[in-house]
Amino acid sequence: MGHFYITTAIDYANGEPHAGHAFEKIGADAIARYRRLRGDRVHFVIGMDEHGQSIPQEAARRGIEPAELVDELAGRFRAVWDSLGVSYDDFIRTTQPRHARAVTALVERVREAGDLYMGTYEGWYCVRCEAFRAEDELVDGRCPLHPDREIAWTEEDNWFFRLSRFRDPLLAHIEAHPDFIRPESRRNEIVRLLEGGLEDVSASRSRIPWGIPFPGTEDHTVYVWLDALTNYLSAIGFPDDAYREWWPADLHVIGKDITRFHCVIWPAMLLSAGIELPRSVWGHGFVSVEGGKISKSAGARLELEALVERHGPDAFRYFMLRETPWDGDRDFGSPARLLASFDERYNAELANDLGNLLNRVVAMVRKYREGRVPAGDDTELDEARRGALSGYHASMEALLLHRGAQAALDLVREANGFVDRSRPWDLARAERDEGAGQGALDASLGSLVRALAATAVMLTPFLPGKSRTLWEQLGGEEPVPSFDALEDRTAGLTGVAGGAVLFPRDDA
Repeated sequence: MGHFYITTAIDYANGEPHAGHAFEKIGADAIARYRRLRGDRVHFVIGMDEHGQSIPQEAARRGIEPAELVDELAGRFRAVWDSLGVSYDDFIRTTQPRHARAVTALVERVREAGDLYMGTYEGWYCVRCEAFRAEDELVDGRCPLHPDREIAWTEEDNWFFRLSRFRDPLLAHIEAHPDFIRPESRRNEIVRLLEGGLEDVSASRSRIPWGIPFPGTEDHTVYVWLDALTNYLSAIGFPDDAYREWWPADLHVIGKDITRFHCVIWPAMLLSAGIELPRSVWGHGFVSVEGGKISKSAGARLELEALVERHGPDAFRYFMLRETPWDGDRDFGSPARLLASFDERYNAELANDLGNLLNRVVAMVRKYREGRVPAGDDTELDEARRGALSGYHASMEALLLHRGAQAALDLVREANGFVDRSRPWDLARAERDEGAGQGALDASLGSLVRALAATAVMLTPFLPGKSRTLWEQLGGEEPVPSFDALEDRTAGLTGVAGGAVLFPRDDA
């Protein structure tokens, strides 16, 4: 048994959870669940970024204190992730004392390394990004990510981090560790950025009281990017030695718009502090409508609650991860097209392909074998099952989640075709009327149950609740077992149970 430490970007506490947040969380959750099914001991961390200039501004707009605002939003985010079955092990908040302690320790290590100095910054600052923007980054004089907000010219004395010192060490690390930044398109972007040279970056802010005090100063707070990134350490006990149980992180899952922070600034800070770098950073793409991210920052926004309620949380998870390449982007063109695509996937793949297969197989096992699951000899479907599992594992290990879901559905469709080709009802009639041996029918039914058992395990990362129901209807006990259980001839199943329709069709 191995161990696997996986994190997502922590969400900024200045708005409501949206489908863009959800895409990242359920994708990371699918990876965490897959690793557990492989037998790994997993530590999965999500959380909230609760400091920065925009927090007190939003709190003042609402007439409440910043602490009240972040407490309220943290509760809402957690409730949404719980409703979507996100199986996190820790929910880190940057306002927690354990986090402040870790940030202070990291800053002190970087200072001891000689990589902090006092300087003056002049430039454009986007409050929504909590980031400075170079002149050539602006579009029509505004932040490219927040064109609806004015950007402010800022001049202040700050502590600076000597990022420029780490260009060559970072390039060397990326070359020596090809999986450090994935997918390849993100790695290429970062390499080009590094080859163009690095400038030192601000590590503190003055006159921003809502934050962690910068060690050794009275009027500076730790810049929010440094504060937020340190959550990956604070969540596992840094600076105490206990953090080494999980560090280095096996995987940081982030959006492609924050790869610079995670693939340049964060590893540079760790190198300065003498801390091992994470093993891999995955920068996923975006789900968009009419060219705009489905997020609190974009005009093309669909309400998360309405999407989830349309066909239920599991179907929403499946749709998002099945429809959108985990290594690319997906633009639906219009809100209507997104909803139509959701309905099509739900009815065709979940209700028709998977749901009907389960109903047919359970009914036939009950009718022809009184509910008992036969072992039977191998059939062509068993070979297809083994091939599907092989392709599934390859896709999931490569973090190509959409292909993993496809492999599971390919098996479902192969099983449906096998029902039509093997015609168990004809085999049962021949067994009854002609005295034919029961081997052919046992082989047909046994291979169908094995295919559904494999499907239940394969789809658990995508459909955790419905996969459990599928497993129970096959006669299994909670929880859905690991992949090792599929080595058993009947996957430990002895008699089907049946139950309610797994995915009722929605023809509205």
